Amino acid sequence: MRAVLRWAHSDLRTHRGEALFLVLATAGIVGSLLLAMALFGYATNPWQRVFTQAHGAHVSLHTGPSAQVGKLAGLDGVESVAGPYPTGSATVVSRGARASVELRGTPARPAMGRPLLTSGSWLDPDDADGVVLESRLARALLAEPGDTLTLPGTARRLTVRGVADSAEPRYRPGERPGLVWALPSAVPDPRGEVIGLRLSDPGDTDYLVQRAVTVLGSGTVDEVSTWQQARAEAQGDNRLLGQVLALFGLGALVAAGLAVHGAIATRIRGHLRDISVLKAIGFTPGQVVRVFLFQHLAYALLGAVAAAALISALGSRVPGRFGDAVGVWQGLPATPAALVAVPAGAVLFIGATTGLAAWRAGRVPPVPVPRPVGAAGGALSGVARRALGLRLPPALVLGWHKAFARRPRSLATVARLALPLLLIVVAMSAWTTIDRFRSSPEQVGLPAALSVRADSGLSGPDALAVLERDPQVAAAYPGAQVAALVPGQTATIALRGLGTGRAPYPYALAEGDRPHGRDEAVAGQGLLDLLDVRVGDWVRVTVGEQPQILHIVGRSIEPENAGRVISTSLDTLRENDPALGATLYQLRLRPDADPREVAGRLTAAGQGHLDVHTVSNPADGLSSLRAVVAGLIAVLALIGLIELLTVIGGTVREGERDLLALKAVGLSPRQITAVTVTATGCTASAAVLAATAVGVPFARWLIDVQGRSSGIGAGIAQGPSPALLALFAAAAVLGAAALAALPASRAARRRLADTLSAVA
Repeated sequence: MRAVLRWAHSDLRTHRGEALFLVLATAGIVGSLLLAMALFGYATNPWQRVFTQAHGAHVSLHTGPSAQVGKLAGLDGVESVAGPYPTGSATVVSRGARASVELRGTPARPAMGRPLLTSGSWLDPDDADGVVLESRLARALLAEPGDTLTLPGTARRLTVRGVADSAEPRYRPGERPGLVWALPSAVPDPRGEVIGLRLSDPGDTDYLVQRAVTVLGSGTVDEVSTWQQARAEAQGDNRLLGQVLALFGLGALVAAGLAVHGAIATRIRGHLRDISVLKAIGFTPGQVVRVFLFQHLAYALLGAVAAAALISALGSRVPGRFGDAVGVWQGLPATPAALVAVPAGAVLFIGATTGLAAWRAGRVPPVPVPRPVGAAGGALSGVARRALGLRLPPALVLGWHKAFARRPRSLATVARLALPLLLIVVAMSAWTTIDRFRSSPEQVGLPAALSVRADSGLSGPDALAVLERDPQVAAAYPGAQVAALVPGQTATIALRGLGTGRAPYPYALAEGDRPHGRDEAVAGQGLLDLLDVRVGDWVRVTVGEQPQILHIVGRSIEPENAGRVISTSLDTLRENDPALGATLYQLRLRPDADPREVAGRLTAAGQGHLDVHTVSNPADGLSSLRAVVAGLIAVLALIGLIELLTVIGGTVREGERDLLALKAVGLSPRQITAVTVTATGCTASAAVLAATAVGVPFARWLIDVQGRSSGIGAGIAQGPSPALLALFAAAAVLGAAALAALPASRAARRRLADTLSAVA
């Protein structure tokens, strides 16, 4: 045992850099996987906790005031019913911030869908103007208990008594109104009702929605929301970040395992004589295998334990989303098991790849086999001889020959080095796709920078005139958005009419054409998946009691409402409902305009009748993804560096056998150094070419798959620019050559006695 430990200690002193890189790479991989699990838990647990504690409704139905909602309690599968509660729409202002809200008359604190107070108190019957705000709405309004809300155009004042969490779909400025609980007397003119259904089997949600709409009548149902939609909205960008970290963490783990396997295999080839001597003096095959296995398991275990300890001790102190995610995740019951299982799984995987390579060391015969002196890989190929005949530099020709002479081994080396480089290309593609959302939002379904809603105090033509007078507004597109029931009456989608025949809305299309003719429309990927239709099909949706039949002529990139949007022109909607007027306006600004400054001017110009919001960009919620991508690139670069050091070490050792022959034919030490540097550069060039050729289309496919699953749809991917790819390739190849220069130079200047000893 002492001899085994002494050999392992000697090997560690010889390969300290490689050991350090392996520890750091393992720590980065395990850290990425643990953060991915934290983000998954953070994405699901807060909403699930609120839903469970609030005894949330699985289905919420917004209906007209005439709906006979009492019939729903008798439906099979309905466990309990909350409501009906009268609802009304309003716009509130607090500290200069405006928001569209739904006032919900609640005589008592509901037992189902119970708001969970985070601050303040519940409604008081003696305070008729007291309200409780949903927490996300309160943050948008910068409102706290005790603050006063004003309703523009009226003399009403509402007092904030409390702030509460809710499991219902969250407030989205310009898209979904915020939720305000008030006494029924505070909703003097209700325009509808809302009722919540708690189901005995949540898996029957679609079926129960269909039954409920049938019982009430489709003409009385304005909107349907389900617990699945609320959960998906709550998970949002956190789940995407978790998926990115998990994907790259697993890819990096595979790359690290292959790098360790290649490093051990290369070292075994370079120390065949030493291993034979060890066996000759009494080492068993099992002892030889255990030396390599325990040594690399110790490196992996050190990195894994360090990562788990850092995440546990300091993860919750990281500012921003990652710190919040780790803080929530640490309170989950399954966290201790995950802190053990993830590092253990990574260590076992690295141990498995190490064991496969170490097993070859155990099979080395105890009698050294003489190694022939000659060119690595055999005689020069015909191409190499012709290249020498053309008087190309011998160092370049011999270096290229050395890199690719042994094809199976060369291909394996290139593949191992290409894997981390490929993942880096995918990471750069994710980075450039996020930049595309910021720099060219019109290409990804966001041509408008501002969304404006006008109240009844400002007519459509007057509102449009106010908006178009601003010098920074390039175009204003009037529109309307209504909730529509899909065929089968299992869900509601957003039916949107934007632009007119004279000024069509500039939709960002992934396929098909823009709507020009009568009854033509474009749809998001989420709607196509929901209805199981394709571009070119006709669809029938229901608005109130009026059917709307539309021909889908294109697929638009829709970041809103999970892509469950069908869009046509305002003229088409008016053909079905002549009384329909413009209720929203999408504003395209000039390139040098500041959306926030324009929004402030328009709000002032509207004299309290305009509700102006900046259009939310999906990239705003992914700002932390940049730091994630940068960290992943650093981890992958470490893994690539391990493999590169292995390639350099193997090339230098194999070059020792050729050193006498190269000196005999007249090559100088500088030329011999150039042979090794060229061989390393050729290997790195092949790996970069393979990584780029495979990585760019793979990244585009991967991003489009994610876009399709989120409802936005394919067509959002943006690969790295040719200049960035060229810089990446040049950095990888020149870096590999620079790393190889020093060990190659030392090997080329070895003494004759050392060279003869290495060949013997």
